[in-house]
Amino acid sequence: MSVLGLWGVDRGGIWRDEAVTFQVARRTVPQIWRLLHGVDAVHGLYYLFIHVVLAVHPGEVLLRLPSVCGAAATAGLVAALGTRLARPRVGLWAGLLYAVTPMVGHYAQEGRSYALVAAGAAGATLLLVRATGSAVGAGGRCWWAYGAVLGVTCLLHEFAVLVLLAHAASLALARVSGRVWWGWGRAAGVVVVLLLPMVAVSQAQSAQLAWLRAPDMDRAQELLRAFVGPTSGVYWTCLAFAAIGLTRVVGRRGELTCAGVAVPLAVVPPVTLMLISQVAPLYVDRYVLYALAGAPLTVAVGADRVAELLGRLRWAGSRTPARAPLPARFSAPLFTLTGTLAITFAFAHQLPLLRDDRSPDHRPDNLAAVSTVAARELRPGDPVLFLPSHARGTALAYPAGFRGTRDVALAARASVSGTLYGTEVDRDVLRRRLAGLDRVWVVAERYAVEPPGPRNPVERLKLAVLNEEFALSEQSVRRGVILRLYVRRTLATDTPVLPAGPPRPARS
Repeated sequence: MSVLGLWGVDRGGIWRDEAVTFQVARRTVPQIWRLLHGVDAVHGLYYLFIHVVLAVHPGEVLLRLPSVCGAAATAGLVAALGTRLARPRVGLWAGLLYAVTPMVGHYAQEGRSYALVAAGAAGATLLLVRATGSAVGAGGRCWWAYGAVLGVTCLLHEFAVLVLLAHAASLALARVSGRVWWGWGRAAGVVVVLLLPMVAVSQAQSAQLAWLRAPDMDRAQELLRAFVGPTSGVYWTCLAFAAIGLTRVVGRRGELTCAGVAVPLAVVPPVTLMLISQVAPLYVDRYVLYALAGAPLTVAVGADRVAELLGRLRWAGSRTPARAPLPARFSAPLFTLTGTLAITFAFAHQLPLLRDDRSPDHRPDNLAAVSTVAARELRPGDPVLFLPSHARGTALAYPAGFRGTRDVALAARASVSGTLYGTEVDRDVLRRRLAGLDRVWVVAERYAVEPPGPRNPVERLKLAVLNEEFALSEQSVRRGVILRLYVRRTLATDTPVLPAGPPRPARS
C-alpha cells in the first residue's frame, strides 16, 4: 500500500478540494479557527493537522503524504483484523485486497481527511475486537482506547460516527454478554457527547451540501463496484467469495467472527447514510470510504472457506496411500500462495485504472494547468474576474500565475475575512468597477458561463454585465476551468471576437 500510495504522488497539480486544504492549512491558527466558525467545521481538526505538516514544506507531496500513511496503516489494520478473527492467510489476503483496490489508491493520494478517517475506523474496530475478547471484559482499558480513537476519528469527519452502528450490529450478531454491552455503551456515549458540539456547528453550515442529491440504486451499485472491484472479472469473483463469506457471519455465543465484524462495517454506514439522504441529502461515496475495509475481509473469509472445502474434498477423495493428500504443513502454504497469486492477477487486471488515476487529468480539474495558462496570458495590472467566486481557488493555490493582477470583485482576502475564497463587493460596486474597464480576464467554471448559468444573484450579475458590455476575444479551457479575455464592445471592432456559446477546445 505504501508503494502504491507513493507511486505518482507528485502529479504536478492539485484539484479544487485539495486546493482548499492547501490554502487553509497555510493560514495561521487564529485564522483557521475563525474560518471554522463560518464554514468547514467538519474538517477543522484535519486542517490544523495539515497546518503542522505543511510547516515543514508547503508542497503537494507533503500535502498528500498523511493520506498515503493513512492508507498504509489501514491496510495493516485490515490484515491484523483478519489474522486475529480468522487466521493469518485471511489477514494477508484481506490486507492485499485492500491495497490493490482502485478506490483506496485514489484517496491515498488525496490531500483530504478520508484516508486518515479510514485508518481511525479500522483501528477502532481492532480495539473493539480486543476489548470484547479481553479477560477484563467491559472494564478493560481497551474500551477507553476504543473510545479515544473513535472520538478523534469522528472529529476528523463526523460521519465516521456511523461506525458505532456497525459495531453495535457486530456485537448483536455475536450475542455478547451484558458486561460487554455496558463497556461498549460507555465508550460510545463518550464519542457521541464529544461529537455533539461539532454536529451543532456543522448543522448551521449545512448549506455547503446543498449541491447534493438523494442517491438512487445506480449510486448504490457504483459504491458496491468501488468496494469489491470496478472491473467485471474482479467484481464477480470477489462478489462470489463475499457471498460465501456471509455463511460465517454468526459464530458461537459471545464470539466475534471475521464476517460478523466485516459485513456490518461494509454495509451499515453506507446504507444508513443513503437512507438518511433520501430525506436530507448527505451522501458522497468518499464520506464512507472507511466502510470499504469490511469488503476485502468478507471476500477473504469466503476464499478461506473455499480453501477449507477443497482441502476436505482432497482428503475425502483419497482411498489409497499413493493418493494421500499433502500434509497440512504443505497444503496450507499452497492455498495461501494460490490466493496471493490470485490477488496479484486482480492487481494486474486493475493496473490500467490505477495508472490512469495517477494522471492530474483524472481529477475534476487541474488548477496547476489553469495557473500555467494564466501565467502565460496575464500581465501585471490586468483585471481578473472569478466566476463564480470559488474559482478564485486557482489563484489561492497557485498565486504565481496571477501575480500582479487586479481582482475586480474582491473586497477582503480569504485569510483576512475568515472565508474560503474571500468576500466580494456588492452589485453596485462591482458594476462601477467593471464600467471603468476596457478589457477583463475571466476565470470561470464551465457551468457558470453556460445556460442556465449560476444561481447566485451576484454571479448572475457578473455574467450579465460581461455579455451586455463586453465581447469574448480569447479563450482557453483546462479540465472544465475556462480562461477568457473580454473586451468592451465599443473597442471590439479591431479585435477578433469569438461567439459566446459553448467553449471551444483548449489551445495548445
